[in-house]
Amino acid sequence: MVTGGGSTVGNAIVDHPDIALITFTGSPEVGWGIRARAPRKRVGLELGNNAPCIIEADGDWQAAAAKIKMAGFSHAGQSCISTQRVLVHRSIADEFTAALVAHVDTLVVGDPLDEATDVSALISKGERDRVAGWVEEARAAGATVATGGSLTDDGVLRPTVIANATPDLKVCAQEVFGPVVTVTAYDTLDEAIALANDTKFGLQAAIFTCDITKALQAVHTLDFGGVLVNEVPTWRADQQPYGGLRDSGNTREGPAFSVKEMTEIRMVVLSR
Repeated sequence: MVTGGGSTVGNAIVDHPDIALITFTGSPEVGWGIRARAPRKRVGLELGNNAPCIIEADGDWQAAAAKIKMAGFSHAGQSCISTQRVLVHRSIADEFTAALVAHVDTLVVGDPLDEATDVSALISKGERDRVAGWVEEARAAGATVATGGSLTDDGVLRPTVIANATPDLKVCAQEVFGPVVTVTAYDTLDEAIALANDTKFGLQAAIFTCDITKALQAVHTLDFGGVLVNEVPTWRADQQPYGGLRDSGNTREGPAFSVKEMTEIRMVVLSR
């Protein structure tokens, strides 16, 4: 193990000819920059996301709201599969939003060393201010901040739900990486899938529905490395082939799949 900064140890690892494989988890800008600098090495990237979760009217939207309470706000949203974009059928959008807000309002914001705390500070004041700025941009554009959006007395951004969010807003189009979940209503499943796919990311997505035909349609057409049915996109297990498409990365993690990524096939011919 060698510790150090990206500009020192990181650059040395990328440039050293004796290192055959690099894995990187972080921002797309840095990850793809590493890939471009090391064209002859194997470079595995696990990068960003703005995970969508589609909720059909026939799905268990109450369960979805309860799950998103944690999936969107654990680690203060600082997870690449944090549930970020919730797409809800218009017929249940108001009820779902009210239920989600009620759940989110029970989250305890405070000191991360206190076991009672559910959500605490972002990694830096700069990141907090960036996320807060995106929330204000959404508010100014006409979206509704249904809860949160302000700072506590200790300067912590409260868990935030933004309703009537449009795809062009930064809180939808980019990776928030903060305690913010957006809610957008749709009319048809085709529209919801198009909205979910309208992103440069492609790590994990989800759908809540009791209709197997709809579930399979989502599985076949959501352009993501993982699609979960009746579960939030934040769910993962270590043994799964975890990874994404496009700006979300180029590899699959999980023991068996990592072994494949790290293996060079050697063809051997034995002749008598």
